[in-house]
Amino acid sequence: MHIKWTDTLDIAIALDEKYPNVDPLTVRFTDLHSWICDLSEFSDDPTKSNEKILEAVQMAWIEEK
Repeated sequence: MHIKWTDTLDIAIALDEKYPNVDPLTVRFTDLHSWICDLSEFSDDPTKSNEKILEAVQMAWIEEK
């Protein structure tokens, strides 16, 4: 499975599985961006993210918790 920036729920699920003890509200967007790019399933251009996308991922991750 390949995850793109538009797959916010899939990213959130993958982050929650990889970092189960992390509170998404405590993660800086710079770290969140790095963590997403480091996911083995992630296969999108790292430069195509923006604050709106990272915020959507963070909200989805909070809901996933």
